[in-house]
Amino acid sequence: MDDLEIHIRRVCEMSDVGVLEFSGETDHVHILLALHPSVMPAKLVNSIKTLTSRRIRKDHWETIKTQLWGERFWSRSYCVLSVDDGANTEIIKRYIQNQTWPS
Repeated sequence: MDDLEIHIRRVCEMSDVGVLEFSGETDHVHILLALHPSVMPAKLVNSIKTLTSRRIRKDHWETIKTQLWGERFWSRSYCVLSVDDGANTEIIKRYIQNQTWPS
């Protein structure tokens, strides 16, 4: 869903966070971010989930209403990994690029 990526990028931009790579699968997304050490990952994830859920529900309710986690757009879980700015970052980028994003 292109709108989801647009909304996530907007939230990150407002938080001064760079989106280095974005993709996903039918039930989750992968995002490689460049964060300043002052950005708290848990708060950023909460902002992303809250704001994107509101927008996607508003704009695409008929499409998504049967695909929710109960009544939730996002599950409560998420995974945050920290990598250096080198070879590991390139490996993560390639992994994300190889995800099958639904059309």
